[in-house]
Amino acid sequence: MSRKTRIEETLGAGLAPLHLEVLDESDMHSVPPGAESHFKVLVVSEGFSADRPLARHRRVNNLLAGEFQTGLHALAIHAWTPQEWFARGGIAPASPQCMGGSKAG
Repeated sequence: MSRKTRIEETLGAGLAPLHLEVLDESDMHSVPPGAESHFKVLVVSEGFSADRPLARHRRVNNLLAGEFQTGLHALAIHAWTPQEWFARGGIAPASPQCMGGSKAG
């Protein structure tokens, strides 16, 4: 099973999201093909309504602790309430290009 699928299943079970996007952005970084090490997550859940952004990120990170122990290196988290999602047009911001490693610019 791919890391992307495991992330989707774990966040789906743990947060009951209204909307979930998991994007493998490893190809934007200096890692071997198929590394599955850098991801972006957009998760929309009513369960975030009482949480501040830091608490939301902690919840996501805690759910994915096992992935970090097995090679997940970076996770861009966009954890929104449905109201925030609609206000932002349903689109997560684009991730910046990698500035480190051996990739040529």
